[in-house]
Amino acid sequence: MKVLKYIIIVLMILNPNLSIAQSENLQNKITKNLRCLICQGQSVYDSDSQFANSLKVLVEQKLSDGLSEKQIYNYLKDRYGEWILYDTEFNKNTYFLWLLPILMFIIGGAIIFKLFILKKN
Repeated sequence: MKVLKYIIIVLMILNPNLSIAQSENLQNKITKNLRCLICQGQSVYDSDSQFANSLKVLVEQKLSDGLSEKQIYNYLKDRYGEWILYDTEFNKNTYFLWLLPILMFIIGGAIIFKLFILKKN
């Protein structure tokens, strides 16, 4: 019974550290998916510009306010536009972006099939 008590005490002590680590992981995940508008081609996580640093603080503040990942993305999309996200959503404005690789794969497969398979016959 004493061992169980000590395990519970240790878990209670470690629990705040686990939630802090989870919050930092979520903050890193979000900032890696945000495009720095100043250093184009870099994520906010990788950038050290003033804009990126302010977004890092903003994301940290929004997480501490209890907002979810999706709510933070929606807030930033409303403020800066959809271009700020690396991983865009599938909607009427981006369907071509998502379907183009599949279309190219199908066309490429048809060309290869026509050149190599039908040529042997």
